[in-house]
Amino acid sequence: MEFKKNDVLTAEAVDYTFDGLGVVRHEGLCFFVKDLLKGEKAEIGVTAVKKNVGYGRVIRRLSDSPQRVEPRCPVARQCGGCQLQMMNSELQAEFKRHRVADCFQRIGHLDVEIKPVLSMEFPWKYRNKVQVPVGMNREGQMISGYYRSHSHDIVDFDQCCLHSDLENAILRSLKAWIAEIGDPKQFRHWLIKHAFRTGQVMVVFIANTVQIKGKMELIRRLTESYPQIRSIILNVNEREDNVILGDKEIVLWGSASIEEELLGLRFQISAKSFYQINPIQTEVLYRKAIELAGLTGKETVIDVYCGTGTIGLSAASKAKRVIGIEIVPSAVEDAKNNAVRNGITNAEFICGDAGACTSQLLQRNIQPEVAIVDPPRKGLDRLTIDSLVKMNPDRIVYVSCDPATLARDCAFLSEQGYSVQVVQPVDMFPQTTHCETVVLLSKGEVDSKKIRVEFSLEDMDMSEFQDGATYAQLKDYVLEYSGLKVSNLYISQIKRKCGIGVGKNYNLPKSEDSRQPQCPPEKEKAIREAFKYFGMI
Repeated sequence: MEFKKNDVLTAEAVDYTFDGLGVVRHEGLCFFVKDLLKGEKAEIGVTAVKKNVGYGRVIRRLSDSPQRVEPRCPVARQCGGCQLQMMNSELQAEFKRHRVADCFQRIGHLDVEIKPVLSMEFPWKYRNKVQVPVGMNREGQMISGYYRSHSHDIVDFDQCCLHSDLENAILRSLKAWIAEIGDPKQFRHWLIKHAFRTGQVMVVFIANTVQIKGKMELIRRLTESYPQIRSIILNVNEREDNVILGDKEIVLWGSASIEEELLGLRFQISAKSFYQINPIQTEVLYRKAIELAGLTGKETVIDVYCGTGTIGLSAASKAKRVIGIEIVPSAVEDAKNNAVRNGITNAEFICGDAGACTSQLLQRNIQPEVAIVDPPRKGLDRLTIDSLVKMNPDRIVYVSCDPATLARDCAFLSEQGYSVQVVQPVDMFPQTTHCETVVLLSKGEVDSKKIRVEFSLEDMDMSEFQDGATYAQLKDYVLEYSGLKVSNLYISQIKRKCGIGVGKNYNLPKSEDSRQPQCPPEKEKAIREAFKYFGMI
């Protein structure tokens, strides 16, 4: 049967996509439906039909899952900030554990036990960082809120269930005051950082100009109304792209940073430095990571992608030496200051690319017993994973924000003699599909039935590690979101257009006259969306 937009069907959800949509199979076609839980039956209106997949919306639910709850947020179904508010906590934990398990099985081809998710007792008001876009609606009124899913349409709100009460109050004041005394068109985003334990707050105006209308009055109102504010910063971003923070930063009032406490230590946080968003679950995550590291006080530990040094400094009292690596200069300065602030003398920090710095440590004959890695969504790049293998640490503790690239990297490390010992998901972001995972890999004994072959990593095609996602991951993503099947050739063609390195098997044809099928525009668009998802562009 052929379906078209506005058709109506009745069906039951049998599974979930990795972003929480209900999966419905009907008349040979797979439909993805928002706000439909597994086991629920509904009348579904078809909103779009691709070659191999369709999309739909719930017209009327005919049955409710016992695990369904009413979303707390009035705009939860429109806003892209939360995806799982209709699931109770038990179902959210089950969903996230299943997602991690699926990645290890399907991408990593690893048969490992996935521990039950470490969930949050009160899964609301946990965000210590608020970053909302500012825009204008069709009536010319200022709006601020998170983007609608898969769009740049702002869903306006006065408060968010994941923000602290203080953060929501400051946002409401900003909206009211700027509408009264300022020019909303000058602002791109508002950024608020709230240190829960110290109570200190930083407010950052991300604007397209230095000349902010009503700036001094706005500062006066903010500081008088909210004594918790310790820092007000203007970040100027005049670029025409999706990068949120610009290069120019001006301290308008107070200090350039705020302080927070974590696991008994005090940390300095600047506008651009990375700090985990959920302070309560961060302690759960870091305690687990340090526990898995198995430190005795005799180990050299490298902390790769260390940010402001939170993990490494938290582990320093249990290690002989800690070496942190981070590419963001301001974060490295914060990390160094954090070490001094806490009287830690056995930690040092290097500013630079993770791959280049680990390679330099290798050349200096630094061989750590433990490596802690906390990479961005794209996972470990070629040089970093190459250097880690050559360093040959006894244990690797991998903290990941993306189970797909985590599984990919664990599969490669398993081929190099490491064994996945523990996979522990931690729910750092309740109400959303995101899940942090900490994994322990240790040197395992070689199976006597297997032949060990010596080879050089330089001889391998490692472009998949360098570029942030495997070809299989990219194809799966494109198929799931657009219903389109794309080939490795098409992916490599778009990689070249985007300036991404391509493996030796997919280079340009030797002959100028060689004819190759060219990637169609609709598939190019879908591939570029996959690149964005995996942080490749």
